[in-house]
Amino acid sequence: MQIPFDNSYARLPDGFYTRQNPTPVKAPKLLSYNDNLARLLGISAADTDELAQVFAGNTVPAGADPLAQLYAGHQFGNFNPQLGDGRAILLGEVIDSNGIRRDIHLKGAGPTPYSRMGDGRAWMGPVLREYLISEAMHALGIPTTRALAAVATGEPIFREQGALPGAIVTRVARSHLRVGTFQVFAHRGAVDHLKTLTDYAIARHYPDADGPMGLLRAVCAAQAELVAQWMSVGFIHGVMNTDNCAITGETIDYGPCAFMDAFHQGRVFSSIDRQGRYAFGNQPNIVVWNMAQLATSLVQQLDDKDAAIEEATEIVHAMPDQLESAWLRRFAAKIGISSPRPDDVTLINDLLNLMQTDGADFANTFRSLCKADARDQFANREAFDHWSEKWQSRRQSEPDPDALMQSANPAVIPRNHRVEQMIEAAVAGDMAPFERLMKALATPYVETDPDLHRPPTDAEIVPATFCGT
Repeated sequence: MQIPFDNSYARLPDGFYTRQNPTPVKAPKLLSYNDNLARLLGISAADTDELAQVFAGNTVPAGADPLAQLYAGHQFGNFNPQLGDGRAILLGEVIDSNGIRRDIHLKGAGPTPYSRMGDGRAWMGPVLREYLISEAMHALGIPTTRALAAVATGEPIFREQGALPGAIVTRVARSHLRVGTFQVFAHRGAVDHLKTLTDYAIARHYPDADGPMGLLRAVCAAQAELVAQWMSVGFIHGVMNTDNCAITGETIDYGPCAFMDAFHQGRVFSSIDRQGRYAFGNQPNIVVWNMAQLATSLVQQLDDKDAAIEEATEIVHAMPDQLESAWLRRFAAKIGISSPRPDDVTLINDLLNLMQTDGADFANTFRSLCKADARDQFANREAFDHWSEKWQSRRQSEPDPDALMQSANPAVIPRNHRVEQMIEAAVAGDMAPFERLMKALATPYVETDPDLHRPPTDAEIVPATFCGT
C-alpha cells in the first residue's frame, strides 16, 4: 500500500504540534473503506488486512510524519487555553487528483500530550456516526471532512455505559486548522507563531487573501455559506465550539450532531447543551461569535491595533447580512424560487412558523412541496392552504420551480433513529443497516428507499445525542 504523502504542516515550527505515533491496537478489523475517496487521494490498492493495520495505526506507512496538533478554544463560551488533538493523529497530507492538499487524520488513535487524562480512544458508535454523516454531508454538497476508513480495534473502551467496542475513523480534510489554532498563539502572545500560521493558512487555503484581515474576510464568507447550507437541510452541529470551527469552511467534528425530524427553531440534540447555545436557530449567531474570536486573535499580529480592530469589527459586523443572504438563497430554492427578493423572507418564515406550530417534518415537508401533497404534513391544513395560495402566485414567474425544488430538497437524510439503529446493529456484529444507509445517502435527492424517508414513530424518537469522549 502506498500513500503519496507531501507533508507541509510538519515543516512548521515544533511549537505547533507534538510528533506522536498512533498507539497500536490488539486486533484491528476493517469495518468500512471508501474506495472512491482513496482513488481521489492517489492511495494504491491494498488487501483488507493491510488496510486495517494502517488505518488502526499499527503500521505507519512510508512518508507519513505523525503528529498531534496544538490548539485552544472556547467550549460553550468558556475559554480553554490549551486543547489540542487529545485522541487524534495527523498521519500526513496528500495532494489529490484535483490538485487539492488534504490531511489524513486518525481519530481515536490513542493518547497524546493533549489528552487531558483521557484515554485517547473512540468507541464504535461515534466512529460509524461520523463516517456515515460526513459522507452524507458530502453527497448533499455541503463542505465537510470526509471518511476514508473505519476500523474496529478489538479492544474495549470504557464509558458511562460500561465496556464498548473500540474503533478508529480516518477522516480527510482540506486541513484541520481551526479558530482555536489561532487562539492558542494569540493567547500566549506568540506573535511570530501567529504570523507563521496566518501566512501558512493564506498560502494553503486563500491565496488571494490580503494579509490577516483578508484571511478573516475569506473565512467569514466561507462560514456564512456553510451555516446556511446546514440550516437548509435541518442539520444541527451540536458543538460549535471554536476548536470545532475549521477555517476552510468545512463541517468538522461530528459529535452530538443530528438532523431534525419535526421542525423547531429551538431544537437541541446534544446532551451537554443544556442552555440551547447551539440550537438549530442559534447557529448563525454562534458562527458570528466564533468569527469574532478569530478576529480577536488575528489582530494581535498587526502593528496598528486601532486600525486593525476597526477593520476586523467591520468584517465581523457584515456577517449577519452575509448569513441572511445565503440563508435566503438556500431556502428560496427549497420553495422553487431562483431569484429571491427581500419580501421572500416573510413567505419562507411563514411556512417555517406553520411547520413549527404543527410539528411538521422538516425534510418531508419541503420534499412534498413539489409533489402536491405538502398539506398532508400539516394538522392545520387551512392555514397551509392560505400560505400555498401566496406561494403559488409567487412562483409563477419562475422558469422551472419543480426542478429547482427537487435539487434543493433531499428525499433522504441520516435520521437520528436510523443512525442509532445502525449503531446497535453494528455493535452486535451486523453491518447491513450501515451499508443500507450508506447506499441510500449516496444519492440523497433520489427516492430509492422510501422506508428511510419516514420520520420516527414515538417509540423510535432519539431525543439526545452524545459526544464520543
